[in-house]
Amino acid sequence: MTQGIRVLLLSAAVATAVAGCRQEQLPPSTQAPSVPYLLDPEKLAPLVEFDAAALDESREPCVDFDGYANGKWLAANAIPADKYAWGAWDMLIERSQSVQRQLAEQAAARPDAAGVDKIVADFWSSGMDEERLDALGIAPLRDELELVRTLSSPADIAGYLYRSAAQGRVRLFAFGPYPDFKDATVNMAYAEQGGLGMPDRSLYLDADKQAIRDAYLVYISRLLVLSGGTPDSAARQAGDVLSFETRLAKASKSREELARDVSLYYHPLSIAEAEKLTPNFSWTAFFRAQGIEPPAAFSLSVPAFHQEYDRMLADVPVQQWQHYLGFHVIHEAVPFLPEPFADAAADLLKVAAGVQEKSPRWKRVLREINRHVEEPMGQLYVQVAFPPESKARMESLVENLRTALKVRIEKLDWMSDETKHRAIAKWESFTPKIGYPDKWRDWDGLKTAPDAFLANMLAAKEFNHAWNLSKIGKPVDKDEWFTSPQTVNAFYDPQANEIVFPAAILQPPFFGLAADDALNYGGIGAVIGHEMTHGYDDQGSRFGPSGEFENWWAESDSIAYKARTRKLIEQFDAYEVGTGDRVNGNLTLSENIADLGGLATAYDAMKLATGDQADPMLDNLTREQRFFLGWATVWRNKYTPEYQKIQLVVDTHAPSSIRSIGAPSNLPAFAAAFSCKPGAPMARTGDQQVVIW
Repeated sequence: MTQGIRVLLLSAAVATAVAGCRQEQLPPSTQAPSVPYLLDPEKLAPLVEFDAAALDESREPCVDFDGYANGKWLAANAIPADKYAWGAWDMLIERSQSVQRQLAEQAAARPDAAGVDKIVADFWSSGMDEERLDALGIAPLRDELELVRTLSSPADIAGYLYRSAAQGRVRLFAFGPYPDFKDATVNMAYAEQGGLGMPDRSLYLDADKQAIRDAYLVYISRLLVLSGGTPDSAARQAGDVLSFETRLAKASKSREELARDVSLYYHPLSIAEAEKLTPNFSWTAFFRAQGIEPPAAFSLSVPAFHQEYDRMLADVPVQQWQHYLGFHVIHEAVPFLPEPFADAAADLLKVAAGVQEKSPRWKRVLREINRHVEEPMGQLYVQVAFPPESKARMESLVENLRTALKVRIEKLDWMSDETKHRAIAKWESFTPKIGYPDKWRDWDGLKTAPDAFLANMLAAKEFNHAWNLSKIGKPVDKDEWFTSPQTVNAFYDPQANEIVFPAAILQPPFFGLAADDALNYGGIGAVIGHEMTHGYDDQGSRFGPSGEFENWWAESDSIAYKARTRKLIEQFDAYEVGTGDRVNGNLTLSENIADLGGLATAYDAMKLATGDQADPMLDNLTREQRFFLGWATVWRNKYTPEYQKIQLVVDTHAPSSIRSIGAPSNLPAFAAAFSCKPGAPMARTGDQQVVIW
């Protein structure tokens, strides 16, 4: 399924992992795992929890709050050689992976595994059989590569693109169903930009990214040599590939442009209009190759991008197309090929992101399971990782956050009653999803084998593509989840107006059944508030209560809102990270709005929940201090310098060290909690203070 819209609209608040070690009843499923799974606690990666003894008392919280909360830990912990970042986020990912590894090993050890158990077992067994993968070499790709070499005309190339898409391997652009921006009850087909091997146009075009481009060229050449090419021919073909992708990059929108204008995704056209726009690429033929009749209309997002590859069908030599397509056949299969291919990818990451070693095979196999058959793994996962007490506690937290958010909206002094009425209407229709789906997909029909890693991936791609295509033109399924229980994230979807909290998020430092209210509200409470606030950030606020793309704002309120968000852009533009680079306040605006509104709302909700209760003064810290320290612990993280530079270009989230201070510095409650004097870095006042939601 295409990822563009959902990557930007289901904005990630946090990254987490597994929520415990208990065996619980699964939700109803026709393919529920038939045998119980158990975890060995000794094999689980450690949790991250707030520890008052780790506070750096030499730092002044009103001046360097991140250093005060996280400095000792950051100084004592190095980034592992196979990672580009390390902190609360990554340690919880390790926790999740350690759970999933045990589940996969147990599934693979069962000779009678069936249904989702067999799917997980087959992916795991075939992926861990390194000896067989080495023996197979490039052989599983030879037919596909030979097919690419036989393409002899633009019509041949277009036909290949249609047919490979039908197998779930959509080239050049991303494609899939999403709710229609104008009628969120019905799924529409969206064709978005894509086709690049690197994550943003800037990596192809900016002068200071030349080292990454050079490393990418080396990577392309190495894959081609490993696939049987000579060094000279591989170097020439690599140049063709980079030139081809650079042309696509020039026609692409940047991450920043897409983040700041969600309407770029929505450009509905009839088939006739689309074919006029791309005369060399037939959308009628494309849809029919997928086994469906062309719809009356679909969204051709970023039309100039589609026009560019259409022109390339006519004016780029066939041989260069062959080089581009052949490379991507290999590139997409790297995780399923012998280790030298993984070594080449690891060397590229060393230059681009500062990762010194490749991940161990078991982690790479889990990564592919979660890319292609994440829900079967999820059905195993929730047996051992989601106590019912967690869901009940979360429901209470969500309700308190809902109440606090409504009060904040009602008290806004810059918004008219007319717009407030619509904002409350949107608030009333919020839907929370907690833990895992009430129903699972039917995975009957996906054929896998314990000795065919690449074939399993290809089968899953085609299976998932067909399932997604079946949604086009059909009513939106409100019960569907777009993430798995073990996914390390939380989401807001403006078209469904729902907030989603997978089971994996419900553990420290975000949430703990034994944790005090201050830590839980500063952690998961702020995440809940963050996701709710996404409904009112600069892009989420462009969708109404029913999920339609509409302007529900009075003009004066819109002007006032933009003035406030401009101040937030300026605040984050001024932050500098360890590499000497500055944060892009425009790129990160939506997430910064959500952090600010979410943290303020969570603080109000904590006060509501604790009421007249006496402050327990745990660890000699007030409840309010522990709330903000809980927030900072969530953002305990460090990056390699190489990755930090890329993150500032491609990530819509500010670096963690900045997130830990950005929102609280605007809240009077923080200044009061730590007795900060006006004008201190963490006590913004007057024109420096940003107040939105």
